Amino acid sequence: MATTAEESLSAPTLSRQALPDPGERVPALSWPIVAIFVAALAVFGASTAAAITRSVPAAATIAASAAAIFVMFTVLHDASHSAISSHRWVNRLFGRVAMFFVSPLISFSSFAFIHIEHHRNTNDGDSDPDHFVSAAPWWQLPFRFPAMDLPYLRFLWRHRKKRPRAEIIETAGLMTLSAAVLLGAALTGHLWMVAVIYLIPERVAIFVLAWWFDWLPHHGLEQTQRENRYRATRNRVGAEWIMTPLLLSQNYHLVHHLHPSIPFYRYVAAWRRNEAAYLERDAAIGTVFGQQLDPNEYREWKKLNGNLAPILPVRMPRSSSARHASTYPVPVKKVDRLTADSVKITFEVPEEFREQFQFQAGQHLTVQHRADNGTKIRRNYSICTSATSGELAIGVRRIDNGAFSPYACDMLRAGDVVDLMTPTGSFGAPLQPGAECEHVAVAAGSGITPILSIIRTTMEIETDSRFTLIYGNRTAETTMFADELDQLESRYADRLRIIHVRSGETHHPADFRGRIDYPLLRRILRESITSVDRWYLCGPLPLVTELRSSLVSDGVDEDSIRLELFRGAERSAPHSDFSGAQLTVTLSGTSHAVDLTPGETVLEAALKNEIDAPYSCLGGACGTCKAKIVEGSVAMEQNFALTSAEVDAGFVLTCQAHPTADTVAVDYDG
Repeated sequence: MATTAEESLSAPTLSRQALPDPGERVPALSWPIVAIFVAALAVFGASTAAAITRSVPAAATIAASAAAIFVMFTVLHDASHSAISSHRWVNRLFGRVAMFFVSPLISFSSFAFIHIEHHRNTNDGDSDPDHFVSAAPWWQLPFRFPAMDLPYLRFLWRHRKKRPRAEIIETAGLMTLSAAVLLGAALTGHLWMVAVIYLIPERVAIFVLAWWFDWLPHHGLEQTQRENRYRATRNRVGAEWIMTPLLLSQNYHLVHHLHPSIPFYRYVAAWRRNEAAYLERDAAIGTVFGQQLDPNEYREWKKLNGNLAPILPVRMPRSSSARHASTYPVPVKKVDRLTADSVKITFEVPEEFREQFQFQAGQHLTVQHRADNGTKIRRNYSICTSATSGELAIGVRRIDNGAFSPYACDMLRAGDVVDLMTPTGSFGAPLQPGAECEHVAVAAGSGITPILSIIRTTMEIETDSRFTLIYGNRTAETTMFADELDQLESRYADRLRIIHVRSGETHHPADFRGRIDYPLLRRILRESITSVDRWYLCGPLPLVTELRSSLVSDGVDEDSIRLELFRGAERSAPHSDFSGAQLTVTLSGTSHAVDLTPGETVLEAALKNEIDAPYSCLGGACGTCKAKIVEGSVAMEQNFALTSAEVDAGFVLTCQAHPTADTVAVDYDG
């Protein structure tokens, strides 16, 4: 499915259309950023040596050091958005080093939090930490520019209870260390030298950063990021041969706010790729001299030669072509360790099976495995990758005495072949590129696996939707996909909020310490409970059912709540409550007539008669055994997998279905 912007649509309507794909991805390592980092270190080192030896005038060393610190900010900035590398530790390493040069008063983690809040709340008063500069009266600018980082401390203090204790301690330690260095320099008579080497250059760099990175892109724009992302900041055009290298591409600041995860040196390419799409959405544009242009004025100003780039389609994921869950041998591509007791398993699906293994976000795979005693067992695991990525992977947490997870975590290796059933399940909701929705997910432990796929896919397809994840774990060390979640939050800074709730860390922020329950959910979301368009709840049965019941009691539409359980509940009714029937089972185009004895489920009757019907959990939680009733009627003991729309359409979970008519026919191909 493709989306295009029609000429007849108004600019406000177009601003709600799917965000064009920038065509840029985060590299394994961004060598241009590495190059400017090394160059900045070299310049700062050389200017420091010159200042100490007094071999050049102080004004020259101050200018050189200020330029080096200015460049270091771009390293810090890209690191805060995980744009330097697809590996989290690389971004943190560069970010921590660069932070010492830019402002040693706060930690890199604190800066990343503050900057992402700027992206989420651009132009929104005190909620935007950079509003101190961008909204300042002109006569205050000379005083606010060199002090732009000081309100960050106030902002951090205001949110201190929501930040990890280690982060606050690190920031306090850096402030103490900075004060100690200044005091030591003053007592030893070296304060002027410290000022020439660092204090003055750092304030000069901060002044320029406030001016070029903050005031120029944002001043005079009143719409917030939430109201209109295309007019919360601007591109500044003209004299680009000098402005682009001088501002390190921040004259394309609008592109950065639209696509915060791409490296700075790719902003121009992203703009050129999608220029028509941005212009049709009434993007804010100014010239280098401050003249504000509407899209038509910009087109005239630019004196276009040829056509603008077309609006790019949004890639919509396709469902599996399999009529029902079928089993195929699939090689393992790689096994990545997530935590001490969990792994991510990526599969190399053969070309001839690719269409069968296409999936929707939130679906799962069933693994067939032969235990040591020769028994064949089935276990279902949720897919953790984006439905648009072309990659198939699951997350597995080790369960002591488990039938498959110990083998997966300890013995499975790349090249091994696993019997996989094609994707099933309906946990995820349909996505629409033009939608502007509020999504909230609650996950506990390994319940993050399908949620991760849903978040990734939603952020890619519904480019105006927002997502909040509340994720419960015991400790940071036991948190599955921690790196991936950090990178996603950096990539979608203005639309994705992730809140970690920890039950086993006494130093975790008090507001988010303990186990997830409904009162905690209400405290986090406050009055917005009923304004959420879609809920995703994944975890153990007591948590999921308690949250669902409380949400419905508070007025949330039951159809907006999706559930996924670790496993199904015990059967709530005895077998003797149900009578027998004549059963017809259609599977892979072939019909089988069998007798169903009293108390049996449809699935049990099929398997007893050697019909290879698909199944997995046997507890009504996974949906693998879904089939359509084409004759007669049945009653399900429990249902945690099918939506109300699927039930209304005649679908049932055959592992839970008992006949309520003398003759029943089910179709697994339906």
